[in-house]
Amino acid sequence: MPAFRIAPAVADAFPDALIALVTAVGLRGREPWPHTTTALEDLERQLADGTWHPADETDPRVEAWHTAYRSFGTNPRRIRPSVDALGRRLAKKGTLPRINPAVDSYNAVSVRHGLPAGAFDLDHVTGDVDIRRADGTESFTPLGEPDTVENPKPGEIIYADTTGVLTRHWNHRDAHRTRVTEDSTHVVFVLETLHATRDGDLLKVAAEELRGLLTPHTAQTAVHYLSPAHLQATT
Repeated sequence: MPAFRIAPAVADAFPDALIALVTAVGLRGREPWPHTTTALEDLERQLADGTWHPADETDPRVEAWHTAYRSFGTNPRRIRPSVDALGRRLAKKGTLPRINPAVDSYNAVSVRHGLPAGAFDLDHVTGDVDIRRADGTESFTPLGEPDTVENPKPGEIIYADTTGVLTRHWNHRDAHRTRVTEDSTHVVFVLETLHATRDGDLLKVAAEELRGLLTPHTAQTAVHYLSPAHLQATT
């Protein structure tokens, strides 16, 4: 089982960060997930009738990520944090994408709570995973672009294993190699906040909500947390 670690330099720069790791073993992605379907449809219905709107860049939860992106040299209006991009897409189209049940589940939880989310197929992760600043030599192949290779900018915050980069710009986009498909059986889902003193309880609610969507379709789930006070967790 890989360990996830926050590098001390990242912990120092973001002392109020909190990251939830929701692991699922024995995931069954090819069966119907009715609770996830309902969660997506409920959000879309609430948006349509005006009783709820996704968080945008004026919301403190998203604004914090814009500030963080600027701190490591990324323009967050050109390369948006994942939760910002997902909320904008939902607000514009009125629907969320349907990818596969596992991905749809974390998308629903992410946009409902205004927190970035992602996932990695652990069967395609090599070694441990570090949340650290890039040195510029690492390679990244974006999700859906298997023939593309990018190099993160030095100082950019990335998730990286011993083979390469799993996410660029902290949470903007996941890698193709570790993408979650209907056939993924061992997955770690990630939920993040930069303001645990304000939103830590919200993050924990979101993690348990995601776990609830996963539990009927997996053999085992667990939740671990990373923070500057707890720099490492084994999934």
